[in-house]
Amino acid sequence: MSWVKDALSALKQGQDVDVRPQGGSMRGRIESGQRVTLTPVDPAQVQVDDAVFVEWKGNYLLHLVKELTETEALIGNNVGRINGWVSRSAILARVTRIYPENDPEVIRPEARPAADR
Repeated sequence: MSWVKDALSALKQGQDVDVRPQGGSMRGRIESGQRVTLTPVDPAQVQVDDAVFVEWKGNYLLHLVKELTETEALIGNNVGRINGWVSRSAILARVTRIYPENDPEVIRPEARPAADR
């Protein structure tokens, strides 16, 4: 999962990063390999239906926020599966842009400075 390593590296530096996540759990919203921009987020600002990059049981997922409490978020995918509750602090970034599926741009490993959030 090199896209995960690229994301973690940039996000730890407070930078936005473009990645092409792999997998079918978000199909219909984000297709496998479709370029997205991840932006570091204050977990208190996350909202229901946000697509987020989240730490989950020692791994990392790009999933949806299904419900929120003051301290936790219910995480699930776009095809009906609910993973479970995580601390809001496990949410590392929010998807702030989904590029067209036919986007030809090659992603460079270097991250770019975070845009205004």
